[in-house]
Amino acid sequence: MTAPDTGTGATGSPGGNGSPVRMEGPWTHRDVAANGARFHIAELGDGPLVLLLHGFPQFWWTWRHQLTALADAGFRAVAMDLRGVGGSDRTPRGYDPANLALDITGVVRSLGEPDAALVGHDLGGYLAWTAAVMRPKLVRRLVVSSMPHPRRWRSAMLSDFSQSRAGSYVWGFQRPWVPERQLVADDAALVGRLMREWSGPVAPEDEAVEVYRRAMTIPSTAHCSIEPYRWMVRSMARPDGIQFNRRMKRPVRVPTLHLHGSLDPVMRTRSAAGSGEYVEAPYRWRLFDGLGHFPHEEDPAAFSAELVNWLKDPEPDR
Repeated sequence: MTAPDTGTGATGSPGGNGSPVRMEGPWTHRDVAANGARFHIAELGDGPLVLLLHGFPQFWWTWRHQLTALADAGFRAVAMDLRGVGGSDRTPRGYDPANLALDITGVVRSLGEPDAALVGHDLGGYLAWTAAVMRPKLVRRLVVSSMPHPRRWRSAMLSDFSQSRAGSYVWGFQRPWVPERQLVADDAALVGRLMREWSGPVAPEDEAVEVYRRAMTIPSTAHCSIEPYRWMVRSMARPDGIQFNRRMKRPVRVPTLHLHGSLDPVMRTRSAAGSGEYVEAPYRWRLFDGLGHFPHEEDPAAFSAELVNWLKDPEPDR
């Protein structure tokens, strides 16, 4: 594990070997340019590309277990930091889902690959759904964890009181400046609290919590982490949000694996289930009993096995 570094590069993102987000391991760190910005990636293995997309309040390191599992299974596993998070650029704008999805497909192109299997958790899952609709030729397969299809998310947040209450943090993010201050207060203690409250019975390791807290305190990270959620709510009645919601009516036409923890306290199972109505391709739903919002960290062996077996299955509709 590398030592913390309080500095940032000229582009507004952490740089250098002392960066708090370039964790040591069997993977290789590098930066790639895409969609007008620079993105930090960690990659391991050779074979078909699997691009891993983190959620909130995390960064690429949340996929550390899956990077090694996928590489051992014969895949080129790449975990990227989304715009504004981890080691990627912190741009002043560009945090709407359409642009963030273009970041993802741009990274696929920059890696020299014809397509990728996208694996997204939480916000990364929301963007994976979006990328599969916007750039279907670049998405070979789709795996989403702990996040319904964007249209299901919107409907549940607006019409299901239980889901709206469970996702109350999203409403809280709409306030100016206050959420950012809360996220970084006391060395990002709130990040640790959310990680523990959103997990199932298996609490996250203290070391992992410290890593996520340290990453959140990098200047501008809290603001950039919240901006996508602000767009998701504030755009609901705006022309750009209405247009996005209409665009997402287009069906996903690639094999899709949908994973969810039965004890997820912030994204209810009922909200996530049923997303298959937007998929005109083989769709598999897998519910992990006894796991919360972070199944890939709470039970990495079970999650990785499900992921690898499905990616290697030539007939995923069985």
